[in-house]
Amino acid sequence: MAAQLPLPSQADEKDEPVASDGDDEETESTTPAAPARPPPPAFKISTFVLTFLFILGLWMIFDNSTRNGVATTFGFALAPLIGFNHSYLLLTMFLAAVIEMLLTAAAYNWTTDWVKAAKVQSWSTAFRKVQMAAMKSGKKDRVEALKPRQNELTKLSGEVSIAQLKGMAVTWFLVIAIYTWVGLFILQAASLHTGGAVVSLGGAQVNLLAPLHPLPIPVWFLLFTLYTVPLSLVFRRVLKHYALLRYERAHGLATPAGAGAAGPSA
Repeated sequence: MAAQLPLPSQADEKDEPVASDGDDEETESTTPAAPARPPPPAFKISTFVLTFLFILGLWMIFDNSTRNGVATTFGFALAPLIGFNHSYLLLTMFLAAVIEMLLTAAAYNWTTDWVKAAKVQSWSTAFRKVQMAAMKSGKKDRVEALKPRQNELTKLSGEVSIAQLKGMAVTWFLVIAIYTWVGLFILQAASLHTGGAVVSLGGAQVNLLAPLHPLPIPVWFLLFTLYTVPLSLVFRRVLKHYALLRYERAHGLATPAGAGAAGPSA
């Protein structure tokens, strides 16, 4: 009976001569190295804090005891600082709005790279013009050639959006906490003073706890919102301007003093 031929792997093991050390080195050198594993993402305390604040703010919406507890904790610092023994409710509300919007604007400014955001916005505007021209031309090769740039621009836009969402986590938490504290502070003032929470507003006596018909919200809520919205816009605009100005100075882009209409010197 004829001997069965060995499998190729068996033949290599039995018949081929053992490679020398030099052959091993040559084989090892020609074998492509396995791609290195990317290192695990480093733990960032800032990311942990922002995530915690976002989850805590979300929990405060649905749990009244947690919301009041956090607001009371804020009150330990706010009441002695801007409480004025419940004597000046409108001033207390205004200063609380200043503190809230200043902190949220600072957090938003800290998480947002304004230079990168401005560049991405400029690139997006220019890219849309080029993309529309390519689509109108009807040439598929021109449209396909723009796809790598589009993917890169989408990635950069996503990074800017994520950075802004990080700032929103702080804003989310502070808005809920300080709004709640203001409401509790006015309720406490109404229980301590014989006049309740009545203030003089535009020459009229207004009860801050009265519902604002036809909306089911108290007057103080609307008034406090009227404080916070413009303050937020002002603080964010000022901090953004300062961040861009600091970048210009650091990179020598600022206009020299006294250049005026003549422009920068040659």
